Amino acid sequence: MNVTGDSALPPTAGYRGRFAPSPTGPLHPGSMLAAFGSWLLARHAGGQWLVRIEDVDGPREVAGAATAQLATLAAFGLHPDEPVHYQSRRHALYRAAVGQLLQQGKAFHCHCSRADLAGQQGIHRHCVARPPRPQPAIRLRVADGSSVAFDDGLQGRFAQAVDRDVGDFVLLRADGCWAYQLAVVVDDAGQGISDVVRGADLLDSTPRQILLQRALGLPTPRYLHLPLLLDAQGGKLSKSLAAQPVDATDPLPTLRWLWRALGQPAAALEGTVTLPELLERAVAAFQPQRLRRESIKADGTPFP
Repeated sequence: MNVTGDSALPPTAGYRGRFAPSPTGPLHPGSMLAAFGSWLLARHAGGQWLVRIEDVDGPREVAGAATAQLATLAAFGLHPDEPVHYQSRRHALYRAAVGQLLQQGKAFHCHCSRADLAGQQGIHRHCVARPPRPQPAIRLRVADGSSVAFDDGLQGRFAQAVDRDVGDFVLLRADGCWAYQLAVVVDDAGQGISDVVRGADLLDSTPRQILLQRALGLPTPRYLHLPLLLDAQGGKLSKSLAAQPVDATDPLPTLRWLWRALGQPAAALEGTVTLPELLERAVAAFQPQRLRRESIKADGTPFP
């Protein structure tokens, strides 16, 4: 399948990473941890770092959020190596991918709602909807026995019985929005992404994406899932009241905090007074083997 389109560059050899926020609000410390971590890994590898705005979920999008997110990244000195990529400009490629799967019998139209699937713990193995809905969803057909295992660059071996744990999953929602799983797979391939670095909350989505990559005949990148920042109650920071925007007017304290949160030695950045100096020293001192695997409390407790 050709997924590059006019707006994406062809895949190239070497390390190509990316940061891909959804424009649902300003960047907070949790999302900046993923941005900084992915940037450091790309720079350490001597590779390229891209930014993609995942703006295909209209009901959740906040007006102006994408512009604000890009401005924050720029204020922190995290500049992508290629023009920013917007999912909202790639609908034709998503339609082509789904069309291919439907034609090959690997996907199907589904009228089941969440309520219909409640008796199956929300896992779709066969359609149970009565009567049909005006606009059906489209799901990937997950064969019995479909199990996917992969070696995460930080979290280690991860395996999932996709048929039992997830079932036939949605590619196009009944409201007409493209599902995350489809868009991210098509775009990672289209941008030639070799290494996906993101938060550990997406670890259990990865087997679905690998299964979809196989169905579409697309390459599977390497994956590394960074730890999450948790609030004082143990909840994911992005879903809590503690998820305040980072201060783009004074990025150095936040970058030093994120550096330590990633398990890096605080002394490496001591004495830096300018943003370019801090980022240069961070790249030189970065040690991937020191990355933390466990979730991190973001309650202000200093790191050792």
